[in-house]
Amino acid sequence: MSKQSLNPEFSTLPNQPGVYQFFNESNKIIYIGKAKNLKKRVSSYFQKNVGSQKTKNLVKNIAEIKHVVVSSESDALLLENSLIKKYQPKYNILLRDDKTYPWICIKKERFPRVMFTRKVIKDGSEYYGPYTNYKTINILLDLINNLYPLRIGNYNLSEKQINSSDKVLCLRVLKKNGNTLILGFQKNDKVSPNETLISEKDYEINIKSIREILRGKLNPSKEVLRKKMLVFSKNMEFENAQKIKEKIELLENYQFKSTVVSSKLNNIDVFSILSDKTHAYVNYLQVAYGRIVRFHNIELKKKLDETDEDLLLMCIVNLRDKFKSNNKTIICPFKYSPLIPVKFIVPKMGENKKLLELSKKNIAYFKIEKLKKIQIVDPERHSKRIMNQMKNDLRLKNDPEHIECFDNSNIQGSNPVAACVVFRNGKPFKKEYRHYNIKTVEGPDDYASMEEVIYRRYKRMIDEKKKLPSLIIIDGGKGQLSSGVCALKKLHLDKKIIALGIAKRLEEIFYPSDPIPLYLDKRSETLKIIQHMRNEAHRFAITFHRNKRSGQALNSSLDSIIGIGEKTKITLLKKYKSIKKIKETPQESIIKLIGVAKAKKIISFLNSSK
Repeated sequence: MSKQSLNPEFSTLPNQPGVYQFFNESNKIIYIGKAKNLKKRVSSYFQKNVGSQKTKNLVKNIAEIKHVVVSSESDALLLENSLIKKYQPKYNILLRDDKTYPWICIKKERFPRVMFTRKVIKDGSEYYGPYTNYKTINILLDLINNLYPLRIGNYNLSEKQINSSDKVLCLRVLKKNGNTLILGFQKNDKVSPNETLISEKDYEINIKSIREILRGKLNPSKEVLRKKMLVFSKNMEFENAQKIKEKIELLENYQFKSTVVSSKLNNIDVFSILSDKTHAYVNYLQVAYGRIVRFHNIELKKKLDETDEDLLLMCIVNLRDKFKSNNKTIICPFKYSPLIPVKFIVPKMGENKKLLELSKKNIAYFKIEKLKKIQIVDPERHSKRIMNQMKNDLRLKNDPEHIECFDNSNIQGSNPVAACVVFRNGKPFKKEYRHYNIKTVEGPDDYASMEEVIYRRYKRMIDEKKKLPSLIIIDGGKGQLSSGVCALKKLHLDKKIIALGIAKRLEEIFYPSDPIPLYLDKRSETLKIIQHMRNEAHRFAITFHRNKRSGQALNSSLDSIIGIGEKTKITLLKKYKSIKKIKETPQESIIKLIGVAKAKKIISFLNSSK
């Protein structure tokens, strides 16, 4: 749809906060957005410099625009979130999660059960979670069951079901071989020495302590247990005091194993984001009573030109809603206006800063793990991402799917050689590697050698009508790069092939027409690929150079042996490459290769030359 046909629709939009909806010709919602100023935001989609091709495709499909005015920007944010979840438009980022996360439930009943569940039923029961880590939920339930005897049967213990009596209903517990066995309920006081009766009042005290543990507050439970231990100790009941001490140690061990951040930090949500051209990765940490009680990572596929700030804000709203967080403080990398009733902190130092750095570290590891999995499961996507990253980092117009790298090798001008290695889609393509003997240059002249090799390489490719690379990397600084560009100009390829140089000392990337080098992040995948190419070219050139020198040394040595002809020399040269390798080879192998008589002459010569 053209700007002219839609002009009446967005020209009459109010300068108010609200939510806008884009419909296609089938009257289906394809995008939902929020705005502080509806008129300005919607108009921005129809400017000349609209942004990426994805945004252009969205604008082409807009047939109708509708909007809703709200009282504040925060209302717009919440309404946008709910509408996206409801309609799931094509061009919106969707935080869909098909997983059903587990909860810990304290059942609303007499002598409540504490159990694992995946279903949240609105029956008055208490639910804690959801938990994203199964290990965490198992550790918590094991801890609770070791601390407090809990009923496990689902028998209805209401007053209607249980006949009224003067005796109080109690949980009957048997200790056997260090294990707690729940035998059921009874109303009398007659128990064996190994049995215990827990009254309904004491059971409720235990449930109260369990609630505190599930909220992340362990100190109240430890304090109650310490008081019980002191009472047993004063009454000389040392066996019972020891049992309570063991429970305190269980709590302390659990607290020690959990990620303790700081006793000063309480009820905080922490968010961080890391993104590339196509995807974003978000980490969420929830802190309660000085320790991390929840962590969650998500991956988002970008649909339009979303900024990290917009993506993270959307995730903050969605994740807090998913995990029922009411924390009033949020630590994150961006300073948002108070769109939701919380305090945003962008820390510069101290414990808050450490907490944000921990979140960033987690999301960095999460991204690395995701990319490794993609490399194995979906290599095509991995390759496209790498190529796109290289295009952006090196300021190229197209993805560098075919790259070639050159390096020279000589020792004081002797045996000068060069090597060309080929990478396709970021990976070595070894069958297209080539090495060259320098023919026109005398003495140690790296610049002239580089010019000769690049000219020969692409002159032949032009003659054979082969597809040329889009990028070449030259191992060296400005001098070698200038020589390479000079060769390309002679072939009129300087506009078709981009040439870059890489200097070893500081890993500087040089451009032909730019005096200021480019410095890539040492951890960037682009730099790692360039370094890999440079190292491959160096290895390939050095190996060829060594083989050439060894061959010459072998040739000259064999020339002095009477009875060893040209054919034998070629056979030995192809097989062993050097005198050293012949010396290390068993006599039987040499005899098998060239015969007994010739082998004896060569072995005798080598032994006498020691």
